[in-house]
Amino acid sequence: MHRYSFLFLAGLFTSAFAEVQYEFVPDFIQPAAGKQTIGNGHGEIAVDSLGRIYVSVQEANAGVQVYSAEGKFLKALPLPSSLHGFVIRKDGDGEYLFGAVLSEQKVIKCTLDGEVLMTIAKEAFPADKLGKGLRLTNCDVAPNGDIYVVDGYGADWIFVFSREGKFKKVFGGRIPPLNLANAHKIFVDRRFEPARLMICDRGHKRMLHTDLEGNLIGIIAENMRNPSSASFHGDLMCVAEIAGNVSVWDKNNQRVADLGMSPQPTNTPKIEPKDWKPGIVTSPHGITFDNQGNILETEWNQWGRVLRWNRKG
Repeated sequence: MHRYSFLFLAGLFTSAFAEVQYEFVPDFIQPAAGKQTIGNGHGEIAVDSLGRIYVSVQEANAGVQVYSAEGKFLKALPLPSSLHGFVIRKDGDGEYLFGAVLSEQKVIKCTLDGEVLMTIAKEAFPADKLGKGLRLTNCDVAPNGDIYVVDGYGADWIFVFSREGKFKKVFGGRIPPLNLANAHKIFVDRRFEPARLMICDRGHKRMLHTDLEGNLIGIIAENMRNPSSASFHGDLMCVAEIAGNVSVWDKNNQRVADLGMSPQPTNTPKIEPKDWKPGIVTSPHGITFDNQGNILETEWNQWGRVLRWNRKG
């Protein structure tokens, strides 16, 4: 078989044991007028309750780009260019973006129009856990409103703040029992009652569950292609594996699909558009389900790239 044919089929690949099937949607995102690609990507992607798609772009004045559910560019929110990880969550009677701003060492809560309502600055974090400085990579919100933040490019501490931004506790780090290494992103896993914390422990190529106090529940999976981000829909979890794969997992921690797997592990932002293959990922960095259970993935890529797979059936 011709190599290109193999790669294209791999983009449509769903493993034989999978109970859930997806189909790759080519050329989904339509960049802003005058642009061929979305711009330097090193962030996250999320969907709001109306189906609008939010993608962070690491370029001056690019902010967070907002697209329609059909992938058409709508606008850019005036948010920091180093917004590395973010989620869109309901809080009270509203819906907000909570994000970790890598270069500015802070967490923000803002409206979906980009108005910053709250900032958790570096000074709010315990001084004895700052090390050489915070390198915050993601945050999420628990059912009670607590905000969980991870220093995933730093010392791997996981900090907990109240809804109002007051420090409450810290756990994790590179010490027992979790022994984290590049805990790239963390998420509150509400598929379970009570909710749990899901940790992408990228340095160890594994995913972990803890309770919301930081006590280890168990290892979800090991020997992965460096899990970087995750999203939940119903009983399913999709995972961006930065070394070249998108995987889907059920609530029993069983892998039910692999999508876009590259023939060789990848982990570089330097793959140019001319070398992109339809449906084959390069360096998955952010990921989300939309409201219908379709999967959107954004890549660590200097030119910026978003791929989509629609759920079948």
